[in-house]
Amino acid sequence: MPENAGMRVCGSLVVLVLIGMSSGRGSAETRCPGPVGGNETVAAMDGSLRLHWIDQRLSTTAHHARVWTWGWGIGIVGATLANLAPLPFVAKENRIDWYVGAGTTIIGIVPLLIAPLDVVADAAQLRAAMASELNEATVCRILADAETRLIRDAANQQDGRRWWMHAANVALNTGVGLFLGLGYHHWGAGVLNIVGGSAIGEAIILTEPTGSIVDLHRYRMGALDEN
Repeated sequence: MPENAGMRVCGSLVVLVLIGMSSGRGSAETRCPGPVGGNETVAAMDGSLRLHWIDQRLSTTAHHARVWTWGWGIGIVGATLANLAPLPFVAKENRIDWYVGAGTTIIGIVPLLIAPLDVVADAAQLRAAMASELNEATVCRILADAETRLIRDAANQQDGRRWWMHAANVALNTGVGLFLGLGYHHWGAGVLNIVGGSAIGEAIILTEPTGSIVDLHRYRMGALDEN
């Protein structure tokens, strides 16, 4: 074989080897331990893919949680003002009905302010960690933290719909109704508070975002390609 031809063949082989090595590096995946309760499908997935999926899902649920909090917060404030506005035009002996209505309504905003859904803070903290620390060496560590947050957020959203939340809602509004009925003989207003207040409380509970519950199940099953 002529010398020049042999050099061209050798050069071509070197290029092919380098391309193969480069392609192998480009497609390398980060293997991280599987999540607690997860199956083999998700454990075999690229750690970076899993991390970015959790980040996207937590961000989506956090957005829904903020809309839920602000929506009900504004509605509750509006309902409170609606109970206070008629006071100058109501007979003195009937003002207690409106005061109690305003007081009961504003109580509904307290949980929204002092105990917001955990996913709001978790989504922001995870995004910050990924922005400042994420690299090949930290993927698995940040992924483990993201999985912990997803589990915690799912549990937090499940707690928001436990039977005791419904019981507390009905008990509070029943107490208010009995206060007006037994204390002031305003049974009409009392029944209205029981029925109306309980209905609003149930609406708040039942519209609470629960995306993390579904996302945790999907994640453990490895169904990350589902919409």
